[in-house]
Amino acid sequence: MGSFKGHALPGSFFLITGLWWAGKQSFLYSARKNKSAGAGRLATRATQRRIEIFEAAVILSFSIIGMLAEQFLAGGPKFHLYDSSSQRWEQLMNWQHSTMYLFFAISGAISLTVHSTDIAPLALDRMLLGLAFFNEGFLFLYHLHGRDMLDILVHTLLLYAVFGQALICFLEVFHRGNILLELLRATLTILQGSWFWQVGFVLYPPSEVKWDMKDHDNAMFVTLCYCWHLAFALLIVSVVYCSVLSCVRSKVRRMPPMEMGLLKPREKEVESEDEIL
Repeated sequence: MGSFKGHALPGSFFLITGLWWAGKQSFLYSARKNKSAGAGRLATRATQRRIEIFEAAVILSFSIIGMLAEQFLAGGPKFHLYDSSSQRWEQLMNWQHSTMYLFFAISGAISLTVHSTDIAPLALDRMLLGLAFFNEGFLFLYHLHGRDMLDILVHTLLLYAVFGQALICFLEVFHRGNILLELLRATLTILQGSWFWQVGFVLYPPSEVKWDMKDHDNAMFVTLCYCWHLAFALLIVSVVYCSVLSCVRSKVRRMPPMEMGLLKPREKEVESEDEIL
Protein backbone atom coordinates (compact mmCIF):
# COMPACT_ATOMS: atom_id res chain seq x y z
CA MET A 1 0.00 0.00 0.00
CA GLY A 2 3.02 2.33 0.04
CA SER A 3 2.00 3.90 -3.27
CA PHE A 4 -0.93 5.59 -4.98
CA LYS A 5 -1.94 2.35 -6.71
CA GLY A 6 -1.68 0.51 -3.41
CA HIS A 7 -4.39 2.78 -1.97
CA ALA A 8 -6.48 2.94 -5.14
CA LEU A 9 -6.82 -0.86 -5.31
CA PRO A 10 -8.46 -1.43 -1.88
CA GLY A 11 -10.34 1.84 -2.35
CA SER A 12 -11.90 0.55 -5.55
CA PHE A 13 -12.73 -2.76 -3.86
CA PHE A 14 -14.53 -1.03 -0.97
CA LEU A 15 -16.35 1.32 -3.34
CA ILE A 16 -17.65 -1.58 -5.43
CA THR A 17 -18.54 -3.56 -2.29
CA GLY A 18 -20.42 -0.60 -0.80
CA LEU A 19 -22.41 -0.08 -4.01
CA TRP A 20 -23.14 -3.81 -4.18
CA TRP A 21 -24.36 -3.88 -0.57
CA ALA A 22 -26.53 -0.81 -1.12
CA GLY A 23 -28.14 -2.34 -4.19
CA LYS A 24 -28.50 -5.84 -2.73
CA GLN A 25 -30.01 -4.79 0.59
CA SER A 26 -32.32 -2.28 -1.09
CA PHE A 27 -33.54 -5.00 -3.45
CA LEU A 28 -34.14 -7.55 -0.69
CA TYR A 29 -35.89 -4.99 1.52
CA SER A 30 -38.15 -3.72 -1.27
CA ALA A 31 -38.99 -7.31 -2.23
CA ARG A 32 -39.99 -8.09 1.38
CA LYS A 33 -41.91 -4.82 1.66
CA ASN A 34 -43.92 -5.54 -1.51
CA LYS A 35 -44.25 -9.27 -0.89
CA SER A 36 -48.02 -9.11 -0.65
CA ALA A 37 -48.12 -7.52 -4.10
CA GLY A 38 -46.16 -10.39 -5.64
CA ALA A 39 -42.59 -9.14 -5.26
CA GLY A 40 -41.71 -12.16 -3.12
CA ARG A 41 -41.07 -14.10 -6.31
CA LEU A 42 -38.27 -11.66 -7.23
CA ALA A 43 -36.25 -12.60 -4.15
CA THR A 44 -36.96 -16.17 -3.17
CA ARG A 45 -34.96 -17.89 -0.44
CA ALA A 46 -32.97 -19.80 -3.06
CA THR A 47 -32.17 -16.58 -4.94
CA GLN A 48 -30.96 -14.92 -1.74
CA ARG A 49 -28.70 -17.86 -0.96
CA ARG A 50 -27.18 -17.74 -4.45
CA ILE A 51 -26.53 -14.01 -4.05
CA GLU A 52 -24.84 -14.53 -0.67
CA ILE A 53 -22.71 -17.39 -2.00
CA PHE A 54 -21.59 -15.30 -4.97
CA GLU A 55 -20.72 -12.37 -2.70
CA ALA A 56 -18.76 -14.57 -0.29
CA ALA A 57 -16.82 -16.17 -3.15
CA VAL A 58 -15.86 -12.76 -4.56
CA ILE A 59 -14.72 -11.45 -1.15
CA LEU A 60 -12.67 -14.61 -0.54
CA SER A 61 -11.06 -14.45 -4.00
CA PHE A 62 -10.14 -10.76 -3.86
CA SER A 63 -8.82 -11.08 -0.31
CA ILE A 64 -6.50 -13.92 -1.33
CA ILE A 65 -5.35 -11.91 -4.36
CA GLY A 66 -4.64 -8.89 -2.14
CA MET A 67 -2.74 -11.02 0.36
CA LEU A 68 -0.58 -12.62 -2.34
CA ALA A 69 0.04 -9.24 -3.97
CA GLU A 70 1.35 -7.83 -0.68
CA GLN A 71 3.69 -10.79 -0.30
CA PHE A 72 5.06 -11.21 -3.82
CA LEU A 73 4.64 -7.99 -5.84
CA ALA A 74 7.05 -5.03 -5.72
CA GLY A 75 9.65 -6.85 -3.67
CA GLY A 76 7.34 -8.19 -0.98
CA PRO A 77 8.59 -10.37 1.89
CA LYS A 78 7.48 -13.62 0.22
CA PHE A 79 6.25 -14.97 3.56
CA HIS A 80 9.60 -14.33 5.28
CA LEU A 81 8.85 -12.69 8.60
CA TYR A 82 12.29 -12.48 10.20
CA ASP A 83 15.80 -12.20 8.77
CA SER A 84 18.10 -14.01 11.17
CA SER A 85 21.25 -12.71 9.45
CA SER A 86 20.40 -9.04 10.02
CA GLN A 87 18.22 -9.79 13.05
CA ARG A 88 15.42 -7.59 11.73
CA TRP A 89 11.74 -8.10 10.92
CA GLU A 90 10.95 -8.36 7.22
CA GLN A 91 8.69 -5.60 5.81
CA LEU A 92 6.16 -5.51 8.63
CA MET A 93 3.97 -3.01 6.74
CA ASN A 94 3.34 -5.63 4.06
CA TRP A 95 2.66 -8.18 6.77
CA GLN A 96 0.10 -5.86 8.37
CA HIS A 97 -1.69 -5.43 5.04
CA SER A 98 -1.57 -9.18 4.42
CA THR A 99 -3.09 -9.79 7.85
CA MET A 100 -5.88 -7.34 7.04
CA TYR A 101 -6.66 -9.27 3.84
CA LEU A 102 -6.40 -12.56 5.76
CA PHE A 103 -9.29 -11.66 8.07
CA PHE A 104 -11.48 -10.65 5.12
CA ALA A 105 -10.60 -13.98 3.49
CA ILE A 106 -11.67 -15.76 6.69
CA SER A 107 -14.91 -13.76 6.66
CA GLY A 108 -15.56 -14.74 3.04
CA ALA A 109 -14.84 -18.40 3.74
CA ILE A 110 -17.15 -18.46 6.76
CA SER A 111 -19.92 -16.70 4.82
CA LEU A 112 -19.51 -19.21 2.01
CA THR A 113 -19.86 -22.04 4.54
CA VAL A 114 -22.88 -20.47 6.25
CA HIS A 115 -24.87 -19.96 3.06
CA SER A 116 -23.89 -23.13 1.18
CA THR A 117 -24.34 -25.54 4.10
CA ASP A 118 -26.38 -25.83 7.28
CA ILE A 119 -23.53 -26.56 9.67
CA ALA A 120 -23.05 -22.99 10.98
CA PRO A 121 -25.46 -20.45 12.49
CA LEU A 122 -26.64 -17.73 10.14
CA ALA A 123 -25.37 -14.82 12.25
CA LEU A 124 -21.78 -16.10 12.08
CA ASP A 125 -21.16 -14.36 8.74
CA ARG A 126 -21.93 -10.91 10.19
CA MET A 127 -19.84 -11.61 13.28
CA LEU A 128 -16.77 -12.55 11.22
CA LEU A 129 -17.29 -9.58 8.90
CA GLY A 130 -17.40 -7.28 11.94
CA LEU A 131 -14.25 -8.94 13.27
CA ALA A 132 -12.52 -8.37 9.91
CA PHE A 133 -13.35 -4.66 10.00
CA PHE A 134 -12.28 -4.42 13.65
CA ASN A 135 -8.97 -6.11 12.81
CA GLU A 136 -8.45 -3.65 9.95
CA GLY A 137 -8.99 -0.69 12.28
CA PHE A 138 -6.83 -2.24 15.00
CA LEU A 139 -3.91 -2.66 12.58
CA PHE A 140 -4.25 0.89 11.22
CA LEU A 141 -4.42 2.26 14.76
CA TYR A 142 -0.87 1.03 15.43
CA HIS A 143 0.28 1.76 11.88
CA LEU A 144 1.05 5.45 12.36
CA HIS A 145 3.92 5.72 14.87
CA GLY A 146 6.48 8.37 13.94
CA ARG A 147 4.60 9.70 10.89
CA ASP A 148 3.90 13.31 9.94
CA MET A 149 0.85 15.15 11.25
CA LEU A 150 -1.18 15.06 8.00
CA ASP A 151 -0.33 11.40 7.42
CA ILE A 152 -1.63 10.51 10.89
CA LEU A 153 -4.77 12.61 10.38
CA VAL A 154 -5.88 11.02 7.09
CA HIS A 155 -5.45 7.54 8.57
CA THR A 156 -7.20 8.51 11.81
CA LEU A 157 -10.20 9.77 9.84
CA LEU A 158 -10.25 6.42 8.04
CA LEU A 159 -10.55 4.67 11.42
CA TYR A 160 -13.92 6.33 12.11
CA ALA A 161 -15.43 4.60 9.07
CA VAL A 162 -13.70 1.28 9.75
CA PHE A 163 -14.66 0.98 13.43
CA GLY A 164 -18.15 2.21 12.53
CA GLN A 165 -18.48 -0.67 10.07
CA ALA A 166 -17.31 -3.13 12.71
CA LEU A 167 -19.90 -1.84 15.20
CA ILE A 168 -22.72 -2.04 12.66
CA CYS A 169 -21.80 -5.62 11.70
CA PHE A 170 -21.85 -6.66 15.35
CA LEU A 171 -25.28 -5.01 15.75
CA GLU A 172 -26.50 -6.94 12.69
CA VAL A 173 -25.68 -10.18 14.49
CA PHE A 174 -28.65 -9.42 16.76
CA HIS A 175 -30.76 -7.25 14.40
CA ARG A 176 -30.46 -9.03 11.08
CA GLY A 177 -32.51 -7.60 8.25
CA ASN A 178 -32.62 -4.08 9.70
CA ILE A 179 -32.51 -1.93 6.57
CA LEU A 180 -31.12 1.12 8.39
CA LEU A 181 -28.11 -0.83 9.68
CA GLU A 182 -27.58 -2.44 6.27
CA LEU A 183 -27.65 0.87 4.41
CA LEU A 184 -25.43 2.52 7.01
CA ARG A 185 -22.90 -0.30 6.55
CA ALA A 186 -23.00 0.29 2.79
CA THR A 187 -22.56 4.05 3.34
CA LEU A 188 -19.49 3.64 5.55
CA THR A 189 -18.03 1.11 3.10
CA ILE A 190 -18.35 3.63 0.26
CA LEU A 191 -16.86 6.27 2.56
CA GLN A 192 -13.90 4.01 3.32
CA GLY A 193 -13.38 3.30 -0.37
CA SER A 194 -13.47 6.93 -1.48
CA TRP A 195 -11.26 7.94 1.45
CA PHE A 196 -8.64 5.36 0.47
CA TRP A 197 -8.46 7.17 -2.86
CA GLN A 198 -8.18 10.50 -1.05
CA VAL A 199 -5.35 9.18 1.14
CA GLY A 200 -3.56 8.08 -2.02
CA PHE A 201 -3.86 11.58 -3.51
CA VAL A 202 -2.59 13.18 -0.28
CA LEU A 203 0.35 10.89 0.48
CA TYR A 204 1.32 9.82 -3.05
CA PRO A 205 -0.04 12.49 -5.44
CA PRO A 206 0.23 11.49 -9.14
CA SER A 207 1.15 15.08 -10.00
CA GLU A 208 4.34 16.88 -8.98
CA VAL A 209 2.43 19.02 -6.47
CA LYS A 210 3.21 17.74 -2.98
CA TRP A 211 1.18 18.28 0.18
CA ASP A 212 2.84 19.98 3.16
CA MET A 213 2.51 17.29 5.82
CA LYS A 214 2.85 19.81 8.67
CA ASP A 215 0.58 22.61 7.43
CA HIS A 216 -2.43 23.21 9.71
CA ASP A 217 -4.52 24.58 6.81
CA ASN A 218 -4.05 21.30 4.97
CA ALA A 219 -5.25 19.47 8.08
CA MET A 220 -8.37 21.66 8.20
CA PHE A 221 -9.08 21.09 4.50
CA VAL A 222 -8.63 17.32 4.80
CA THR A 223 -11.09 17.22 7.71
CA LEU A 224 -13.57 19.25 5.67
CA CYS A 225 -12.99 16.96 2.71
CA TYR A 226 -13.83 13.94 4.87
CA CYS A 227 -17.26 15.43 5.59
CA TRP A 228 -17.80 15.90 1.86
CA HIS A 229 -16.90 12.25 1.28
CA LEU A 230 -19.50 11.24 3.89
CA ALA A 231 -22.14 13.42 2.21
CA PHE A 232 -21.21 11.86 -1.15
CA ALA A 233 -21.59 8.35 0.29
CA LEU A 234 -24.99 9.19 1.79
CA LEU A 235 -26.13 10.64 -1.53
CA ILE A 236 -24.99 7.59 -3.50
CA VAL A 237 -26.74 5.14 -1.15
CA SER A 238 -29.93 7.24 -1.23
CA VAL A 239 -29.95 7.27 -5.03
CA VAL A 240 -29.33 3.52 -5.19
CA TYR A 241 -32.10 2.81 -2.65
CA CYS A 242 -34.67 5.00 -4.41
CA SER A 243 -33.74 3.60 -7.84
CA VAL A 244 -34.01 -0.03 -6.72
CA LEU A 245 -37.28 0.59 -4.87
CA SER A 246 -38.73 2.27 -7.95
CA CYS A 247 -37.61 -0.60 -10.21
CA VAL A 248 -39.14 -3.25 -7.95
CA ARG A 249 -42.45 -1.40 -7.71
CA SER A 250 -42.48 -0.95 -11.49
CA LYS A 251 -41.83 -4.67 -11.96
CA VAL A 252 -44.64 -5.57 -9.56
CA ARG A 253 -47.10 -3.32 -11.39
CA ARG A 254 -46.27 -5.05 -14.68
CA MET A 255 -46.85 -8.54 -13.28
CA PRO A 256 -49.99 -10.21 -14.73
CA PRO A 257 -52.94 -10.37 -12.30
CA MET A 258 -53.07 -14.18 -12.61
CA GLU A 259 -49.43 -14.51 -11.63
CA MET A 260 -50.03 -12.28 -8.63
CA GLY A 261 -53.04 -14.35 -7.67
CA LEU A 262 -50.95 -17.50 -7.62
CA LEU A 263 -48.67 -15.84 -5.10
CA LYS A 264 -51.44 -15.00 -2.60
CA PRO A 265 -51.09 -18.15 -0.47
CA ARG A 266 -47.50 -17.12 0.25
CA GLU A 267 -48.74 -14.00 2.04
CA LYS A 268 -49.60 -16.13 5.07
CA GLU A 269 -46.10 -17.50 5.40
CA VAL A 270 -44.08 -16.06 8.24
CA GLU A 271 -40.50 -15.11 7.36
CA SER A 272 -38.01 -17.25 9.21
CA GLU A 273 -34.53 -16.12 10.19
CA ASP A 274 -33.12 -17.94 7.16
CA GLU A 275 -35.26 -15.87 4.78
CA ILE A 276 -33.80 -12.59 6.04
CA LEU A 277 -30.38 -12.81 4.48
